[in-house]
Amino acid sequence: MSIPASTGPTDPAATTPAPDTTPTPAASAVQGSEVVRAVVKEVPDKVSTDGLEVKFDERWTAEQTFAFDRTKTRDEIYSIDTPPPTASGSLHVGHVFSYTHTDIVARYKRMRGLEVFYPMGWDDNGLPTERRVQNYYGVRVDLSLPYDPEFTPPFEGTGKSVKAADQVPISRRNFVELCERLTAEDEKQFEELWRRLGISVDWAQTYQTIGDSSRATAQRAFVRNFQRGEAYQAEAPGLWDVTFQTAVAQAELEARDYPGHFHKVAFHQADGSPVYIETTRPELIPAAVALIAHPDDERYQHLFGTTVTSPLFGVEVPVLAHHLAEPDKGAGIAMCCTFGDLTDVQWWRELQLPTRSIINRDGRITREVPEWLSAGPGAELFEAEVAGKTTFSARKAIVDALTASGDMPTEPVATQRKANFFEKGDKPLEIVTSRQWYIRNGGRDQALREELLGRGKELDFHPDFMRVRYQNWVNGLNGDWLVSRQRFFGVAIPLWYPVDASGEVDYDHPIVPAEEILPVDPTSQAPAGYSEEQRGQAGGFVGDADVMDTWATSSLTPQIVGGWERDQDLFDRVYPMDLRPQGQDIIRTWLFSTVVRSHLENKVLPWKNATISGWILDPDRKKMSKSKGNVVTPMDLLVEHGSDAVRYWAASARLGTDAAFEVGQMKIGRRLAIKVLNASKFALSFGGGAGSEIALDPAAVTVSLDRSMLAGLAGVVEQATAALEAYDHTRALELTETFFWTFCDDYLELVKDRAYGAGADSADITAETASARTALALALDTMLRLLAPYLPFATEEVWSWWREGSVHRAPWPVAGPLRAAGGDADPTDLAAAGHALAALRKVKSEAKASMRTPIVAASLAVPAGSLTAVETAVEDVKAAGRVTGPLDLVAAAEGQGDPAVQGGIVVTSSELGEAPPRNKG
Repeated sequence: MSIPASTGPTDPAATTPAPDTTPTPAASAVQGSEVVRAVVKEVPDKVSTDGLEVKFDERWTAEQTFAFDRTKTRDEIYSIDTPPPTASGSLHVGHVFSYTHTDIVARYKRMRGLEVFYPMGWDDNGLPTERRVQNYYGVRVDLSLPYDPEFTPPFEGTGKSVKAADQVPISRRNFVELCERLTAEDEKQFEELWRRLGISVDWAQTYQTIGDSSRATAQRAFVRNFQRGEAYQAEAPGLWDVTFQTAVAQAELEARDYPGHFHKVAFHQADGSPVYIETTRPELIPAAVALIAHPDDERYQHLFGTTVTSPLFGVEVPVLAHHLAEPDKGAGIAMCCTFGDLTDVQWWRELQLPTRSIINRDGRITREVPEWLSAGPGAELFEAEVAGKTTFSARKAIVDALTASGDMPTEPVATQRKANFFEKGDKPLEIVTSRQWYIRNGGRDQALREELLGRGKELDFHPDFMRVRYQNWVNGLNGDWLVSRQRFFGVAIPLWYPVDASGEVDYDHPIVPAEEILPVDPTSQAPAGYSEEQRGQAGGFVGDADVMDTWATSSLTPQIVGGWERDQDLFDRVYPMDLRPQGQDIIRTWLFSTVVRSHLENKVLPWKNATISGWILDPDRKKMSKSKGNVVTPMDLLVEHGSDAVRYWAASARLGTDAAFEVGQMKIGRRLAIKVLNASKFALSFGGGAGSEIALDPAAVTVSLDRSMLAGLAGVVEQATAALEAYDHTRALELTETFFWTFCDDYLELVKDRAYGAGADSADITAETASARTALALALDTMLRLLAPYLPFATEEVWSWWREGSVHRAPWPVAGPLRAAGGDADPTDLAAAGHALAALRKVKSEAKASMRTPIVAASLAVPAGSLTAVETAVEDVKAAGRVTGPLDLVAAAEGQGDPAVQGGIVVTSSELGEAPPRNKG
């Protein structure tokens, strides 16, 4: 098979040499008849988590530990559609939270023997980048200005937003160059953070959503959508943000409370009698096209089929029936104007009403008197008091006029209403008629909607209850996907339009580029067969000035990273992908739009699984977000607590569950990472230190207590593996961590004397000492691998002390060898022995004696179910408890001892000896 040469470091199709990832045979501990032997290289005198992030990032980079080997077949590959974070400013702790969840999956799958395709992208284009560039450099776009190759921005990162009035106008091309400059700097900081966190992506597999390959992919998909009739252009009413001067899609809406007033206003029947409506937008009375009531509302049956005239302007409008009218809201009869809200649009469309728009794209009332008002009584009022005003000023003028005319008989009543906002905007959206591009998404096509609902049923959601959010979104669609935006930094709509001999633009017959020349910029490139001199001229052409919605590019991330139509060999190996990790709030946007594009283009789901992270909440239990100003930037956290500690906090939250930002949890994680280092150092010290050989031979485990520990660990391996296969990383961590602390608190204490034996340097060890040392090594080997996805730096540090290669390329542990070593031992025996030791130590604590104080003699009452376990481990219990004389074990009487305290084991008699002197050296 021929593998293409590398196409560069920013191309996700780049070929990287396969690293030497031959795993150490730790998964089975015994390969055939060959026993695995490890040599302790060096255990530091003092262990620390400090500096491990830099140390191992450099090593992983040099050794290409996480490099993707593209020679593997599709069945051997696990591919991840990694979310590209928005490259505008800084990442926040919510990113650390969710990306850690994904990295746990990647590291686990890699250890399971799969070749993990784990790229990283940067979402450069879109409004957040534009706003950041405007504020950072103090500039704004003026489409009339030419490109200035010598332009120098007036500001550069002063730390303060530059007011719009102080922003310097520049050409679109100059602006795009500044966007590219700033995002490149942001991306360097993002990569530094991800490396510090230990995200195990292949850094040769990166992309930018504004890069050439991404733009070509997005434009190719759009061209094909257009050619198949899935993309279409329409001039229609749509949501419009007057601040950012762009159309807004349904998925970008945010309903927010907005203060207003109900105004009781009289329309007039033919005999002059009033018909009262209540409206929060009296400034739209000049745009009224009908009054509408519910068909079953008895109050208005006599008016259906008649007409009334509007107050102030005297325009005749019909009274009509429609089921969306709400009889119990206000007067029960509503003014339909074009356009006040989305219900107006639906009435306009379904009742085939005329269009009388008066709001311009800048949010102001039209500056000319509309023709339907020009001969009416309100023409002068409109021209003098309304034309060119903001909606707020126009509303005041109309209210004053209504009050003076007697058509508003009562004072306005204050109310809080829900208004649609652009999710990044500050003012309520208007509805403006404009020419836009759409992609069919089932909003108006029931057959396509059913197909997309079917795709949602095929997809495995983790957790599964997130599936309903997808279903509700698809079922609630009321229109197709608006993909064109009136912005500057984005992927251009790849079309031109011919200009006829009279100078009119022919929008119905776009000029479509050939796929092989993509990407194109129609605002600076001429289409085939035309010259630049013909731009805007009769008989020439114009380029589409719009760019695509940012989701129109992000919806193609599987195709972008997979090399669709650019690297077929790679695409066949990684697509459809295995995993889409993402936040719950963008199921309606990123997840759904990606399903749409894959369904339309490839006729498949883009991935098999979707893992949905919850939100991070601040101390007031509010969602953290940049817009609310309550986010925590993560680099300081990583430096202060250590990356393993922050990852532990993130991993402690289940998918789909909101989690509080808790420094306390990070402190627990740091304690765990340090304990891994200390316990490992302790366990490896028994064999004689640096240069000593450890044989991981399950056959050498002969002592019952050792076998009980390994039998318990076998169960942890099975349960943790099952949890990770079900994408429940939190459950796997809980199981592993609980066992690890039992191992440290009970097993290490119980066996350390036996494991030390005649001395660390002694070549002559007993079978009991060999059993302890082997069990310790097997347990350490297994637990390091179980914890590796969560604590990648601490586990890699310990692994480097005594094993070859990287723990992250070692095979995931399996239970078989541990079961073989454990034999028929009861996993609960270790707990019973630990309870016995705890009971003995309690005696010393209550006597305020040192733990080194010997117990000359003692008697333990042990519950019948634990008696045999304690008897078999009695020598270890005596050694760990410093019992120098007899230790009698008797069956506890019924009701004797509290099962919740030391497992019901009670010291019935004891005698303490004299504490040895402290070693002051």
